[in-house]
Amino acid sequence: MHRGHRTLLLTATASYAVVAAGVLTTSPLVRLDWHVAMFKPYKQWPCAQGPLDVFVVAGQRGPTAVAALAWLGWRSWRTGSARPVLVLGTALALLNASVGAVKLGAGRLGPHYAHTVGSAELFHDGMIFPSGHTANGVVVWGTLAYLAGRHRRAARVAAGLMAFGIGLATVYLGTHWVSDVLGGWAAGALVLLSLPLLEPFVAAAERRLGRFGRFGQGGGGGQDGRGGQDGRGGRLGGPDRLGARSPPARRPRPCPTRSVSR
Repeated sequence: MHRGHRTLLLTATASYAVVAAGVLTTSPLVRLDWHVAMFKPYKQWPCAQGPLDVFVVAGQRGPTAVAALAWLGWRSWRTGSARPVLVLGTALALLNASVGAVKLGAGRLGPHYAHTVGSAELFHDGMIFPSGHTANGVVVWGTLAYLAGRHRRAARVAAGLMAFGIGLATVYLGTHWVSDVLGGWAAGALVLLSLPLLEPFVAAAERRLGRFGRFGQGGGGGQDGRGGQDGRGGRLGGPDRLGARSPPARRPRPCPTRSVSR
């Protein structure tokens, strides 16, 4: 892990800890939460509510995970490598474990279900901190950028804009506090920055799935075993697929004999 990576990882960890501490201690961050929630942006600018209701689906775990897995599964089949699917699966598993544990521990209620003005609304069996939409947007779109072959810089910019927009959209819609979104950004960044450290485990899993790699090689080409295909689509060890018979073998001509005169 190089110095820049280590610095980013420590920064994300510290940011996550600061946001969590701010929520737990009912700091000015919680007062900001209430100020924005009572401002009700969705009532101030109601025309944006419809489009943003659709846009936040880009951060919803189910649709985004299915779409990303479908795309990366196709890439794995084309390249003969299970790594893209394994990397995304690892990222989603780490996201669910880390964010889910904090959600269960905090038990925070969202702005629409808050009881006491000025309270952090913790330990009420809620599931709002950190923002799952935001963290999922960071992880899914960030993982796609992490796996991008060409145009990686553009993919990173697009992933950052998507994650930023999803977080702000949840605040606008009143489904999350500002601190939820800040925690979601930090939680998602921690998962992304942990992916390079988990590459040895991904490589080990890919080696165990060696048969998957052979199946995907060449876009579903040659198979091993009896009746496999050669590179031209014909059957190995049998007649060609059109059923044409092989030409009859030619008999060797007899050698001419010479008569010996006595």
